[in-house]
Amino acid sequence: MTENAQQQPSAPHTELPTQYAPADVEGPLYERWVERGYFEADAKSDKPPYTIVIPPPNVTGSLHLGHAFEHTLIDALTRRKRMQGFETLWQPGMDHAGIATQNVVERELGKEGKSRHDLGREAFVERVWQWKGESGGQISGQMRRLGDGVAWSRERFTMDEGLSQAVQTIFKRLYDDELIYRAERIINWCPRCLTAISDIEVEYQDDDGELVSMKYGEGDDTIVVATTRAETMLGDTAVAVHPDDERYKHLVGKEIRLPLTDRFIPVVADTHVDPEFGTGAVKVTPAHDPNDFEIGQRHNLPSLTVMDEHAVITAHGPFQGLDRLEARSAIVAALRAEGRIVAEKRPYVHSVGHCSRCKTTIEPRLSMQWWVKVGPLAKAAGDAVRDGRVKIHPQEMEKRYFDWVDNLHDWCISRQLWWGHRIPVWYGPNGEVVCVGPDDEVPTGEGWHQDTDVLDTWFSSGLWPFSTLGWPEQTESLAKFYPNSVLVTGYDILFFWVARMMMFGLYAMDGTPPFHTIALHGMVRDQFGKKMSKSFGNAVNPLDWMDKYGSDALRFTLARGANPGVDVPIGEDWVQGSRNFANKIWNATRFALMNGATVEGPLPEPSAMSATDRWILSRLNSVVAEVDALYEDFQFAKLSDALFHFAWDEVFDWYVELSKTTFQAGGPAAEVSKRVLGEVLDVTLKLLHPVVPFVTETLWTTLTGGESIVVAEWPTDSGFRDTAAEREIESLQAVVTEVRRFRADQGLQPGQRVPARLELDGTPFAAHEAAIRQLLRLQPEGEAFSATATLPVAGATVALDLSGTIDVAAERKRLAKDLAAAQKERQQAEAKLGNEAFLAKAPDNVVDKIRGRLAKADEDITRIEAQLDRLPQA
Repeated sequence: MTENAQQQPSAPHTELPTQYAPADVEGPLYERWVERGYFEADAKSDKPPYTIVIPPPNVTGSLHLGHAFEHTLIDALTRRKRMQGFETLWQPGMDHAGIATQNVVERELGKEGKSRHDLGREAFVERVWQWKGESGGQISGQMRRLGDGVAWSRERFTMDEGLSQAVQTIFKRLYDDELIYRAERIINWCPRCLTAISDIEVEYQDDDGELVSMKYGEGDDTIVVATTRAETMLGDTAVAVHPDDERYKHLVGKEIRLPLTDRFIPVVADTHVDPEFGTGAVKVTPAHDPNDFEIGQRHNLPSLTVMDEHAVITAHGPFQGLDRLEARSAIVAALRAEGRIVAEKRPYVHSVGHCSRCKTTIEPRLSMQWWVKVGPLAKAAGDAVRDGRVKIHPQEMEKRYFDWVDNLHDWCISRQLWWGHRIPVWYGPNGEVVCVGPDDEVPTGEGWHQDTDVLDTWFSSGLWPFSTLGWPEQTESLAKFYPNSVLVTGYDILFFWVARMMMFGLYAMDGTPPFHTIALHGMVRDQFGKKMSKSFGNAVNPLDWMDKYGSDALRFTLARGANPGVDVPIGEDWVQGSRNFANKIWNATRFALMNGATVEGPLPEPSAMSATDRWILSRLNSVVAEVDALYEDFQFAKLSDALFHFAWDEVFDWYVELSKTTFQAGGPAAEVSKRVLGEVLDVTLKLLHPVVPFVTETLWTTLTGGESIVVAEWPTDSGFRDTAAEREIESLQAVVTEVRRFRADQGLQPGQRVPARLELDGTPFAAHEAAIRQLLRLQPEGEAFSATATLPVAGATVALDLSGTIDVAAERKRLAKDLAAAQKERQQAEAKLGNEAFLAKAPDNVVDKIRGRLAKADEDITRIEAQLDRLPQA
């Protein structure tokens, strides 16, 4: 808790509107923050640095709930650190998104009846830049809507001049260190996008296919293999069996006839084959299957490519020119005609990879590509976590990280696209190969040409934590803000983006990892836990909810569901509830201001405060300490929940209500409570600000007259605790809660006044009678008072006269009916649970349900009997 006090400027309170209207507040507030430069970062500052990079969204994208969720968490962290006095940099920017962006522009060209080939490479790339300038990056405006406190003057793009220099620099260094090479390997190929794609760009789904078992060879040399891709048999160069499989030992080393061709292929023994699966024999197509490629390498098998880049059959014969799916049916029909089909299973549901951009089925394909030798880089990335230089949060995610980096295969980094960082390698007329760095001369002369491929988007985004700070130049920003303090990102790209940043950061920055902590969050799902998707009909545009309920409401809902590494369910009702919370903060602060709450002057001494004042300040300090600890542990859900209950339950529902009688009475006690209430609101609004920035800014500046809560000082725990006051108010709360429950049980309206006698002597809250009576709507007992119900609670006795407020006879009759129903329910549950035959046959979940019914019946009986005991005799 701050001293507050004399540090904050004060001004006459401006009257707040009766209702909070987010649409009128949020836009102008955000632009004011940006104009005043609150989000900018100064590399020359002597403040300690706190750095976070934005996971760069695709330039083609728009804000979805996943972005809103992640940005809310990052913004909360950076806003708090800024208030704590750190030189805070939240680095913004966007990714050029090679395939996605090229597809968008190609679709636009298609509307004109053109293709990229009609324009040529140079003109097409110019067209993409034009599109980027006119239509790309709409997400920047949406980030402003959400309240993202990013340093807009530092915004970067993975294809800008500086980042392009960084890409060329690190490619050259890796190439010179023999960590980049060119080789023919199996890759994921998209026949629609006509490029290799990374594993992250492959989406797997269960498709209905066919499993065909077919007979190779003749006579005693016959062997049966099964496949879901019969068309690839044209490229088979072997059949493989396990070396210990007795069924096929006589065939190992022999050559058998490959049907529909004039070729003979060998039978090889390889431990990769599972003798228990299928027939224990597999066809080997090295050019069209990654596992088969490995078998082929071990046995020196030829690799025959039988499909072109469009997945059209190129093998000579009757199937040449057919699309792969057409060829599949034709080949099965031809094998069936030869009597070689042993079995056919349709439909055969199996997992099939699809291009995430165009949904085309991926084709494994042997191709000449550029690769990163990841072995030493991955080891360094693993060591940085093992030796504690980098922490993964939550810690249980470490195993997934190690499973990945310890088993990484070499990374295919070339893409057959035109949009992207072109590979900086030139080929000469006599077979020369020259890798060109940013300061090198490009080879010229007849016959020299640059590689036509571009780099995988993940290559440039892997440099993001340091390339955005000016690397390879040794800039002031790089010295000040590298490494990042924390990376906040989804567990779904731990293996792809995070691992690549770790490898490149350690390599380029002399063993210094790109961040101290990796804080992983889950995915946003609908309220039933189902993945959000347009095809499922449950996708939500966050802008719609922000328009309807305000950005603070969306942010608070997302933060309140953010447990580390766990998926986040969200529904519109929850956002509406968060809007109600924002309204509650608004209305309570407005009430406080109308009643003189102030931050002027120092806090009074505890000896001048009431127990209520000391209680709320003690609780306030506890909450400050709790929230700080939860922030350091990235427990956004818990800290949001703690703030919600403190603000709503303790400050607004208890302290404000308990203070009303003090305010009404006036005098010195009222002046003390006004100052305490101002302190509590000041600190509570600051604690809430990182998650709900807009409403808190409006209320805080009105309350304090301060410049902006964005640059206000973060509260600290002063250490003040008053356990006696806390116990006193807890006892008072117990009395009020119990009497409220009794009133509700008797069907009394909340505002209905009831005569009562309070016996508080000897209790720790004897001084609170006026507040208790006001909270419970209790009248003085009067001359005709007759105690018809007596409630002992927390050492006090509350006697109520209900004779003029309820029909006792009717109430007894109603309760007696409820009691009989509860007793009957208990008898039925006990009878079933006492029946051994029933218990022996019934499933566990059914038995558990009966036990739950019995427990509920017991609770109802106890409650109703207590209500009857409290009622006067009719």
